[in-house]
Amino acid sequence: MRARDLAVEYESVTVDSDAVEAARLMAEHKLPGLLVLDERGEPKAILPASQMVKVLVPTYVIEDPTLASVVDEKHADRLCQALVGRTVGDCLSATAAPPPIAAPDDTALEVAALMARVRSPLVAVAEKAKDGIHLLGVITASHLLHELLSAADRRSEGRSGG
Repeated sequence: MRARDLAVEYESVTVDSDAVEAARLMAEHKLPGLLVLDERGEPKAILPASQMVKVLVPTYVIEDPTLASVVDEKHADRLCQALVGRTVGDCLSATAAPPPIAAPDDTALEVAALMARVRSPLVAVAEKAKDGIHLLGVITASHLLHELLSAADRRSEGRSGG
């Protein structure tokens, strides 16, 4: 299995996209994160869903988790207000690294190693060309696991004569 065969179309946003809409996209499609593109349409970053949740939680609660138990539900229902008027770029971690990018001919193991090394829920698959990077698709960790397990099952069935 090569990266080009594993890559699928995937939701993406730009750094200037509305944060509320990005959160809604993640929630509605149950995505582990979004691929963030720059103004040229090239992969710029991964915005994990966990980072989006972190933006919702007030800093004082992150610093002192015991405060979470004293915040009433009425206030908790307003957490998403933290996203209003913000962009995806505002929600990216200050230390956000460039997204992991696999070459189309990378093997499934190379993709898995890249994903593990950078601890990313997804990897972009792109071709590098003279005029920039051409995005072919994305491989999510769950899709990669599904494909690897399916391949293992097929090999197991072949050995058992099934």
